[in-house]
Amino acid sequence: MPPPATYLDRILAAHRFAASADPRPLDRLLDQARFQPRARSFAASLAASEGLAVVAEIKRRSPSKGELAPDLDPAALATAYAAGGATCLSVLTDRDFFGGSPEDLQAARAATDVPVLRKDFTVAPADVCDARIMGADAVLLIVGALDDGELRDLHALAGEVGLEVLVEVHDEAELDRALAIGPTLVGVNQRDLVTFEVDRERAARVGKAIPPGVIRVAESGIDGPDDAAVLRDAGFDAVLVGEALVRSSDPAAAVAALRSA
Repeated sequence: MPPPATYLDRILAAHRFAASADPRPLDRLLDQARFQPRARSFAASLAASEGLAVVAEIKRRSPSKGELAPDLDPAALATAYAAGGATCLSVLTDRDFFGGSPEDLQAARAATDVPVLRKDFTVAPADVCDARIMGADAVLLIVGALDDGELRDLHALAGEVGLEVLVEVHDEAELDRALAIGPTLVGVNQRDLVTFEVDRERAARVGKAIPPGVIRVAESGIDGPDDAAVLRDAGFDAVLVGEALVRSSDPAAAVAALRSA
């Protein structure tokens, strides 16, 4: 059998294989997840932000770009992001494809008082529990990686264990599927997860169909204040930025510039 053909296929195949091989009893994970300390509110922090909110990402590498900042210090970077005015953090925890880890998330969260999103490919209930157990305040659900039943059930489970959910879409069809579960937060990723190419008009186009009352987050392809200003004017409440920030020589100033867009 030939190997999966795209980045997303390969990543999801690896995560689904790991989930199928996970021997841990789900009921024990649920008990652990339910009794974690109260989470910080990701949605409330974005909603309370004056002007455009910034979700600043800690990301060591990507499948398409290779190494970005392999030797970054997650605590130091999180501290710099917070000093620049980051509203929330996003931390990659995927090891094999992005070089991240739960330890990166834990170090970043301990260094700041802002909410933290676990950025990963969530495909199973254990992934949701693990996010809560490692200290995340929110979890990512990628509509294009899940069927409708998985999307609904994982979204409900996250709420049950005290996590908020950023539901990520790439087009109008995925947005319709996302809205069917009543999300609080919707992210529009401008990066095609099949080709990993960026369409800088995608967020503005898809964002027009997001109803009032849903917090809008634009993701990927945001290189600086000019890009952020376009997305703010398109009605987005927040931008999630990774590559431009981890490669910056002054991450605090880079975040501050996005906030002032």
